Amino acid sequence: MALAKLTEFDGHPAVALRAPDGARATILLHGAHLVSWIPAGGDEQLYLSPTSRYGEGQAVRGGVPVIFPQFSTRGTLPRHGLLRTRSWQLLESPAHGQHAQAVLRFAADAATRALWPHAFEAEITVSIVGRQLDLELAVTNAGDAPFEFSAALHTYLRTNDVLKAQLEGLQGVKYQDNTSGQWQQQWGDVTQVVGEVDRLYHDAANTLTLRELGRRVTIARSGFNDVVVWNPGADKCAQIGDMPAGDWQHMLCVEAAQVIEPVTLAAGEEWAGMQTLIAG
Repeated sequence: MALAKLTEFDGHPAVALRAPDGARATILLHGAHLVSWIPAGGDEQLYLSPTSRYGEGQAVRGGVPVIFPQFSTRGTLPRHGLLRTRSWQLLESPAHGQHAQAVLRFAADAATRALWPHAFEAEITVSIVGRQLDLELAVTNAGDAPFEFSAALHTYLRTNDVLKAQLEGLQGVKYQDNTSGQWQQQWGDVTQVVGEVDRLYHDAANTLTLRELGRRVTIARSGFNDVVVWNPGADKCAQIGDMPAGDWQHMLCVEAAQVIEPVTLAAGEEWAGMQTLIAG
């Protein structure tokens, strides 16, 4: 039977998912942060820093941080917004056939309204079956006036050696290079890491593929118009306090995002975006 149960991860409250076919996932209540996904018959697909910090006010390094209502430092709020450093509530997690599923919710409170004066509810739905993971972020405007936001699922994919990994499907797509601030267009179909990569692609194909020797991950999205591709490279990774200096070789962020054209959400309306990962 599909199962979702409360547990602990590194001493912190979490939800453990296990599908009947053996697929597993772990979600922290802190940030509704997915920290592990192991498909049926497979191994860990996400990168999680062994030196990551946990607890109130901390942002976990790795897994899938939830970014809302601001991406990075593109605004006046804390980096990447309000949700990744706060505790969420686990709602009921009904079984859906062979899927294991968990739904977590966060509602605006006095602390968030002091920084961003809007009433909202956010839900993350995590669903696993076989070799597939579905992550859906839904945002509801619970106030009486419209608001604007950006959002992303900041997915850290594990790589054996990122220098040998290839991300396919971005040929011809325009992107903002955040290392220079310049807009460029990608000519080749393959994106590879040869140093720091920090790119925000706009209107990319809905399905990308990350390949390396012996493994493949298909990355699909809906409701998100942008894709962020990020790896800090050797020099910047050495400056990151919660990540070992050499671990840039073992991850690549490929994020479903809505940044270039923020969402304007009217009172009472809901927006949703989904990212699907399939391990090959």
